[in-house]
Amino acid sequence: MINPELVGVMIILIGMYGLLTKENLIKIVLSINVISIGLVLFFIGVGYVEGADVPIMPREKVVDPLPATLMLTTLVVDVAITSLALALILKMRREEE
Repeated sequence: MINPELVGVMIILIGMYGLLTKENLIKIVLSINVISIGLVLFFIGVGYVEGADVPIMPREKVVDPLPATLMLTTLVVDVAITSLALALILKMRREEE
């Protein structure tokens, strides 16, 4: 089985490579998004419990809902920051012309 923590770290490293090597501002923003997705996958993988139930009607083991909730919030904030960053980049490019 694929380890989600390892895949998350690999995606983070791919985003870091893009962040360090690209000069285009839009590509830098996309690299930051890739890093964020890697972090979300890593923390979702950390919060996963094999064979556990939803905490609404627990039987024996339950999954902690906090990591999933925080990662959902992270994705929403990431979309807002990305849209703001892209709007600022577009404004900067229009002012250069």
